[in-house]
Amino acid sequence: MFHYKSLAELSSALHAKQVSSIELTEAFLGRIERFKQLNAFITVDRERALAQARVADKRISEGKAGPLTGIPVAHKDIFCTDGMLTTCASKILSNFVAPYDATIIARFKEAGAVILGKTNMDEFAMGSSNENSYFGPVKNPWDQAAVPGGSSGGSAAAVAGGLAPAATGTDTGGSIRQPAAFCGITGLKPSYGRVSRYGMVAFASSLDQGGTLVRCAEDAACILNVMAGFDRRDSTSVDLPVPDYTQTLGHDLKGLRVGLPKEFFGEGLNTEVGQAIEQAIAEYKKLGVEVIDVDMPNCNLAVPCYYVLAPAEASSNLARYDGVRYGYRASAYTDLLDMYKKTRSQGFGAEVKRRILIGTYALSAGYYDAYYLKALKLRRLIAEDFKRAFERCDVIAGPTAPTTAFRLGAKVDDPVAMYLNDIYTIPVNLAGLPGMSIPAGFDGTGHPIGLQLIGQYFKEPRLLNVAHRYQQVTDWHNKIPKGFE
Repeated sequence: MFHYKSLAELSSALHAKQVSSIELTEAFLGRIERFKQLNAFITVDRERALAQARVADKRISEGKAGPLTGIPVAHKDIFCTDGMLTTCASKILSNFVAPYDATIIARFKEAGAVILGKTNMDEFAMGSSNENSYFGPVKNPWDQAAVPGGSSGGSAAAVAGGLAPAATGTDTGGSIRQPAAFCGITGLKPSYGRVSRYGMVAFASSLDQGGTLVRCAEDAACILNVMAGFDRRDSTSVDLPVPDYTQTLGHDLKGLRVGLPKEFFGEGLNTEVGQAIEQAIAEYKKLGVEVIDVDMPNCNLAVPCYYVLAPAEASSNLARYDGVRYGYRASAYTDLLDMYKKTRSQGFGAEVKRRILIGTYALSAGYYDAYYLKALKLRRLIAEDFKRAFERCDVIAGPTAPTTAFRLGAKVDDPVAMYLNDIYTIPVNLAGLPGMSIPAGFDGTGHPIGLQLIGQYFKEPRLLNVAHRYQQVTDWHNKIPKGFE
């Protein structure tokens, strides 16, 4: 059953000639077709994938292969991919074929990975349920009446359902970690600047960060080895050496200090989620971890802060979609201004329009100081909360989301309730820190629960090891949704 093997196991099987990349790719393509009801993919390019698999098999036979050579992966449809549709799940880009590769895509190609296709998502990464896609909602493999989380819901569902062994995602306010929690898999958002944003379609430029959705922390480390690194074409990329993230896995945790913010365990946290996190912390104590309480008084204001800053940046970034240069253009209009209006009205979905309007308002004359500038000051206070907390601890732990996956359609008419799903993940983006979600149990309805781990800037090796050690003594990450065996 190769579709639930780890990346290391798949790589070993490929190098030992137990399976070829073509056979592996065919198997995953078959599962994508078999489980189309999940709606996890927007584009699947069978011929391209098999051509890449043939090249990978040749590299393996010549002894020129790396750890990811020949392994099929899926990419969130927000990364420009040369000669392939890159839609951002929006009508306005539904016919856009990218003329170049995003740096992340290029690095996967250099590593010899096979591209299965592009996964579904919330339109322009705006959403927490993957119900905002022009191509329809994604369904959760654990319960197809429930959401998979968002905005990287297609990638999360693909990995959870065994449609791909690994997938890329982006995280602006929790869009990797929250769907990882809802789908019972591992999701990693690296430090801001660790992974190049070149060719990643922008939503909120000071918050967006590429990352990965996989089955376990070991796989996340393997993927980050490929994704991480400085890129001159990205002005937000940080020029720091890239360690081998797999080298520190398995290190002893004795003496490690884990901080628990009381603000993450207050009103609004589902009882079963809270109990699962407490049990996870108990496991860490058995591993020799010292658990301490930390205060983060400003983190409860992260959601209103985020929903001023992110829409403000989105209103600017999305101004380029006007029907002039690329993408959808309204078929009937009277003049240039009318074309702009009709193209954007017809091309954008309701949530994207909502955020553009909010952002434009917050940046307008007379409101900039009252909203945007105040939100920037609050963002600094939230970052200072983390700084003070990390003076007392090495890693911060808590729930990834206040609840497990909710039913499709349950919150579409209540944007505020939807936004509150990200109350524990948003502070991490505002501070630019690395964060992970790992499986930590199930609620009474069989929906997965995620444990969030937050690290210090560019301390991904420690963060990955903390996650890995937990997964060595538990098996939540090995659970498979019924019907997807």
